[in-house]
Amino acid sequence: QVQLVESGGGLVQAGGSLRLSCAASGSIFSILAMGWYRQAPGKQRELVADISSGGSTHYAGSVKGRFTISRDNAKNTVYLQMNSLKPEDTAVYYCNALSDLYDYWGQGTQVTVSS
Repeated sequence: QVQLVESGGGLVQAGGSLRLSCAASGSIFSILAMGWYRQAPGKQRELVADISSGGSTHYAGSVKGRFTISRDNAKNTVYLQMNSLKPEDTAVYYCNALSDLYDYWGQGTQVTVSS
């Protein structure tokens, strides 16, 4: 089992920045990749960014150049630095950990960007 705890969401004006954190605990040796997803009201959950155990990253086109995903292996933590935020970035952001058998999810953190 893997437990994920997110933090760092909040309310910010358009053009501002936020940094989300996701701390993993439990069977972290089984994690192959970690990522951030988001779900806006009335929309499907979508991938924002992910990072493999080897450090390779992937971004959704809508956030490329504005968001950066990184990981601190010593702290078992993944970060999402979000810059130049737009109102359309408003959503609940979820941390995800992918193992060979399961997908693990955090509880979600709200990000609201005001215009």
